[in-house]
Amino acid sequence: MSDTENSPAKTRPISGTENSWCKAASGGTGITILSLLLIKQPNFTLLHNSLHKLQLSHPILRSKLHFNSLSSTFSLLIPSSSTLRLTHHDFQSTAKIIQSNPPSSDPTTTFQILLEHELNTNPWENLDRSSISCSVDVLHASVYEIDEVGKWAVMIKVHTGVCDRTAAVALLKELTGLMKSSNGGGDLGESGGIKEREVSLGVEEYIPSGKMSKPFWSRGVDMLGYSLNSFRLSNLEFVDPDSRRSSRVVRLMLDSDHTSKLLEGCKTRGIKLCGALSAAALIAARASKSLPDGEWEKYAVVTLIDCRKLLEPALSSHHVGFYHSAILNTHDMKGSEELWDLARRTYSSFEDAKNSNKHFSDMADLNFLMCRAIENPGLTPSSSLRTSFISVFEDPVIDETNENYEELGIEDCMGCASTHGVGPSIAIFDTIRQNKLDCACVYPFPLHSRKQMQDLIDNMKKILIDC
Repeated sequence: MSDTENSPAKTRPISGTENSWCKAASGGTGITILSLLLIKQPNFTLLHNSLHKLQLSHPILRSKLHFNSLSSTFSLLIPSSSTLRLTHHDFQSTAKIIQSNPPSSDPTTTFQILLEHELNTNPWENLDRSSISCSVDVLHASVYEIDEVGKWAVMIKVHTGVCDRTAAVALLKELTGLMKSSNGGGDLGESGGIKEREVSLGVEEYIPSGKMSKPFWSRGVDMLGYSLNSFRLSNLEFVDPDSRRSSRVVRLMLDSDHTSKLLEGCKTRGIKLCGALSAAALIAARASKSLPDGEWEKYAVVTLIDCRKLLEPALSSHHVGFYHSAILNTHDMKGSEELWDLARRTYSSFEDAKNSNKHFSDMADLNFLMCRAIENPGLTPSSSLRTSFISVFEDPVIDETNENYEELGIEDCMGCASTHGVGPSIAIFDTIRQNKLDCACVYPFPLHSRKQMQDLIDNMKKILIDC
């Protein structure tokens, strides 16, 4: 064993935003899954070696999330070498998982059932409840043999606090690139080879000077506004607020023709796709309640922004960590809204807030409120832990890795994160793949039922197509 392998693990303190995700993941929100459906058996050695090479290039991926019960603080322990194990589920064990998670009457696929199983298998669940100091890996990987005709699922599970959506997409591209090469070598994205990167600090350390500061009284007024507004917000009706929750997924997909028309409609109006998705969801939610026109309701929308290009220094998309921020806007609905008018309104509200730097200046406020909700569920309606009706991303993922998919036998791909702890009623993870819109819509079950959410998504799809 080399001196490097014997060297002690480095300790890296976590930031305020990362701390919020550590607390959230313990409760069931912030378990990021990258899932691949393969039509042929993967090369286990190649897959394992490729994951190790990712951990070599991005040391934060081989870190362990550490909780010190004496100080009640989290930190990252970064060892000099990887201890990743690739868990293999044969056909029999996969069948048992599927049987224990029976689908409803909707056409839920086996692949989606396994994705939901991974979203709800939480290695960090008891980390901050341990009576002693303990550590858990931030990255886990599993392979499932789905059926006897040769389909397989590869599931990569990462703690959201160290890997946001942008980083996850970059890692998937790097992983498929490594697996495409016969020996797990090849270039790693922008690094030009397998080169260990530095472990960077949290997002707060890179915010441009002055953009995060806020006068004391302004902070107090904003915090009061967020708190008071939360009592006035409407939610999608809760089906079962008492039973233990899990994350489930409904998929929203449009063909290439409808996707092209939708994106063109956004472009001609000077808005982004997130505005249209938010508007369609708000209209569908309001319609689900069968309220008379003119009866007002207020809904909250959280828009997530990748801040990498806005930081000092600017970071690349291959910079692994959590570098997103959030903007929360509220919107009044009276039941007669048209999609494009509402889309303009939702996007304009978001854009105005972003131009005012609220994604930086309100970061600490929203992190604080998120932690208070986790610690005091009773402060939220029906102890639901719902902080908004919906969350969307400012920009969709543009998936251009299909040349690797064909060679590797990848038939389908989904990426999303759990939300059954604190979070929205519906979190939309949107991707444009082969010019088609593909959204993984994650929701807390049984707080909301699958039929309820399927009906909502079906209505959203109809609204988007009819536009």
